[in-house]
Amino acid sequence: MKRGVSQFVLLGAGLDTFAYRQPPWAKSLRIVEIDHPNTQSFKLAMLSRAHIDVPANVGFGAIDFDGESLLEGLIRHGVLPTQPTLFSWLGVTMYLADASIDRALQSMGAFAEGTEVVLTFLEPRDEPLAPAVPPPDRLAARVAAAGERFVSYLSPAAVETKLRQAGFTTVQFLTSDEAKARYFSPQSADLPPPSRTGLACATR
Repeated sequence: MKRGVSQFVLLGAGLDTFAYRQPPWAKSLRIVEIDHPNTQSFKLAMLSRAHIDVPANVGFGAIDFDGESLLEGLIRHGVLPTQPTLFSWLGVTMYLADASIDRALQSMGAFAEGTEVVLTFLEPRDEPLAPAVPPPDRLAARVAAAGERFVSYLSPAAVETKLRQAGFTTVQFLTSDEAKARYFSPQSADLPPPSRTGLACATR
């Protein structure tokens, strides 16, 4: 907000609740949730059932990534590339092929200076710098059984390369040790820190 960010776009918003518990300083933001129409309909029904109103500064949009670019879809929903924007892209990249990730990042990188993206990615199990897909594990089996499948496993180095090629100049990662110290201390057996999910933020 201090550097002029005026738009907050949640890509694959899912059941994210920021828009419905936003602090006073966020009221001037334009918040746009992008997701699959079925997911959005389910979420809106849950909000209605819980008697939670959608704030006036919140909008929704669906984008067909196979039929249009992310940039075109965002413009269609009134998101302005000329405005510094914060993109939240959490829990999505692992379901996308490399080319789709690159295209989305290129669209985000076309936004105004000061734009930032925060994203998560699934790291390979072995050899952090290797592109090979790790052997199946319980989580991968669970999501596959639910009709989704992990497609991409990325090392931090690969993620940084993608971000810089998309035009982002400042790239930072939240390491596992930093996450444990900042968010999981004291550690609870019921809420273990993620071991293979990386988190990166990058700014234009």
